[in-house]
Amino acid sequence: MNEPNKPPRVAIACLLGPTASGKTAAALAFAAKYPTEIVSVDSALVYRGMDIGTAKPTLDERASVPHHLIDIREPTQAYSAADFRADARQAIGEVLARGRVPLLVGGTMLYYKALTQGLNDLPSAHPDVRAALEADAARDGWPALHARLAGVDPATAARLAPNDAQRIQRALEVFLLTGQPMSMLLANAERREETPYRFVPIALEPSDRAVLHARIAERFDAMLAAGFIDEVRRLRARGDLNPELPSMRCVGYRQAWEHLDAAIDHATMRDKGIFATRQLCKRQLTWLRSMPERIVVDCCAPNATSDAVSAVEAVVSGNALDMSA
Repeated sequence: MNEPNKPPRVAIACLLGPTASGKTAAALAFAAKYPTEIVSVDSALVYRGMDIGTAKPTLDERASVPHHLIDIREPTQAYSAADFRADARQAIGEVLARGRVPLLVGGTMLYYKALTQGLNDLPSAHPDVRAALEADAARDGWPALHARLAGVDPATAARLAPNDAQRIQRALEVFLLTGQPMSMLLANAERREETPYRFVPIALEPSDRAVLHARIAERFDAMLAAGFIDEVRRLRARGDLNPELPSMRCVGYRQAWEHLDAAIDHATMRDKGIFATRQLCKRQLTWLRSMPERIVVDCCAPNATSDAVSAVEAVVSGNALDMSA
């Protein structure tokens, strides 16, 4: 509810959902009807040269509708949730200033959380603690460290895969440095800053998980047919990338890198890539279902795209914007 004498906050529709749920199709369908600019909420789309494996909107799609926060970093560069928050807020303000509709679209839920709930005061990385955890992982394996994390911070462990080395290490590091679970620190330390925006999540969720799993397999096969392995081969040929970089740890890229290292064969790479994508999907849905305020659209329904467009229309129709195309 808006306080007296304060202007109403602008409602910003956010099309969120797991991989292969139809976010891009719904966003483009809405943009075909209204003067729209899309703000990407996707940690993989920020990287240049990573097009096929990230299902990046095509050049034609990006020419027909302005997109923001795509191709803004080299794969060697870091891009944090804090970077996203600053960039997204700036992009939203600029789109509104042009009298157009900003539409947030993506599936990186940590970015969405940073944008809508603020950032948190967590301890900085500590080289000695990280080195000790890496030594433990080398001896016992990351699943063992995941089990250790579950003992001290079950809430964080529940949303991480047993081999998610980067995030398991960070969560254990925070606990060792502070003596408190990271989930508790995040809940207690949120800074909810004043914002002129009211973010409304529209979640594309499957009524039948098997349908989404089939789409994930089809999409991965389509990526392979489109030259995904050659894309990763070109990235490797740059000479400045390695499999430990956040960019190369993206789903699909890690498995393709293993295949090009001759560590796994093509069939295993495909199976592992599809499985990793399904695990990502599961984590995305867990995030979404923790948002009781979300508007749910069944992404398996035949009219899912039009339903999503209608939901976006309902969110933005109350804004003082010219909705004529």
